[in-house]
Amino acid sequence: MLCHCTICQKFNQASHADVLVFNTRDITTPSSDYVVFKTYKAPPNVKRGSCVKCGQAAIETFSFPLLPKLTMVPAAMFAADADLPDPDAHMFYDKRVADVDDELPKHQGFIKSQLAFFKHLWF
Repeated sequence: MLCHCTICQKFNQASHADVLVFNTRDITTPSSDYVVFKTYKAPPNVKRGSCVKCGQAAIETFSFPLLPKLTMVPAAMFAADADLPDPDAHMFYDKRVADVDDELPKHQGFIKSQLAFFKHLWF
C-alpha cells in the first residue's frame, strides 16, 4: 500500500510511503551500527529506522500483541531493476499532499486505512 499519513510523509521526506511489508521472522534487521530507530507516535507500535550515515528512511518495524510482527522496507531501498509488486491501494488518503490519478482504492481515515492494510495482509 501507499501510505499518505503525515508520519510517513515526514519519515520518508516524501508525499507518501511506498513500502514492501515482510513478516519480521523472514528477514534480518540491521544492527544499531547502521540504523537508528525513532518512535513518532505513542503507543510505539511502529519504530522507524533511518541510516546513521545519510539519514534516509531504511526500515520500519511493527509490533502489537496478538498480531504478527512486521517489517516494512521502502521500495527505494531496492535496486532500480528489482521485480517489485505493484501497490494494492492508498491508505490515509485524506492526508495526501496532492491528488493521485490512478485506479487504486483510496482509503481515508484511521479505521478504514488500518482495516484495509490488515485485510491486504491476511487475504
